Amino acid sequence: MTDNTSFSLSCVVPVFNEGPVIAEFLEALQARLQEITPDYEIIVVDDGSQDNTVQLVENYCDGQHIKLIELSRNFGKETALTAGIDATESDAVILIDADFQHPLDMLPVFVDHWRQGYQMVYGVRQSRHSESYLKKKGAQFFYQIMHHSTGINVPAHAGDFRLMDRVVVEALKSMPERNRFMKGIYAWVGYKTIGLPFEVQDRKAGESGWGFAKLTSLAISGITAFTTLPLRIVGGLGLLISMVSMLYAFFIIFKTLFLGAPLPGWPTVVVAITFIGGIQLLSLWVLGEYISGIFNEVKQRPKYLIQRQLGFNKKQ
Repeated sequence: MTDNTSFSLSCVVPVFNEGPVIAEFLEALQARLQEITPDYEIIVVDDGSQDNTVQLVENYCDGQHIKLIELSRNFGKETALTAGIDATESDAVILIDADFQHPLDMLPVFVDHWRQGYQMVYGVRQSRHSESYLKKKGAQFFYQIMHHSTGINVPAHAGDFRLMDRVVVEALKSMPERNRFMKGIYAWVGYKTIGLPFEVQDRKAGESGWGFAKLTSLAISGITAFTTLPLRIVGGLGLLISMVSMLYAFFIIFKTLFLGAPLPGWPTVVVAITFIGGIQLLSLWVLGEYISGIFNEVKQRPKYLIQRQLGFNKKQ
């Protein structure tokens, strides 16, 4: 059993409309953390909830163990995690969701591996049976692209459920970008890591807010943040079309000189113009994704705005 007197531990819990389960979750999480170390804190980051989540969390803010960061609006889970990580000062930080899908029994296992010298311990889900075929294949394709185009090993079945040593936390805090694809950032910083298998539990209430559209948007953000592969694909496609066009031009010249010039067919012209126009629009879209990322970064806006903090000893 881990020595429970020699380290401090923070749990960052991003929440969005978790009113039906947040009270039960905080009580269960607190009971589990008390078994691990007396020096713990739970930082709940409300990402613009529209139900009674904030009011329920307020009832548990005791100024010692449970604290609240209320963001000014919904910034997204990646940003909410960043806000919670920025507020931690403990020896180790655990990221966990409030819907009970991340098993609390894994927390002491995470801590034990951290005490063995691992600087990042993350959970690897063992099955995706509840997800659609399209979602599973899309995730598989995305992680293959990330691995082969960036050289960064982003674990295919790992999420935000993890423990991080203080050195990892400080590395994350030093990264100023606003496009926060956290799974890629976890992998990019490196350090000594280990993945531990776990079974995803059933949600206590509600449904996942991560639909196919949001996951696709997140995947695009991750790809454009960590690799220039789309730009290279578009460039290669443009080069291929140019070469084919030159060969076709030589063919037309040869045919005109030796066989005459019959009346050209309109279908060929229309198809060629439509195809090239589609490639141009595709190229503009890829360039637009990268330019929009640059645009968001150069504005230098804060990653998030805090409306209120409760339970912190520092300025609130």
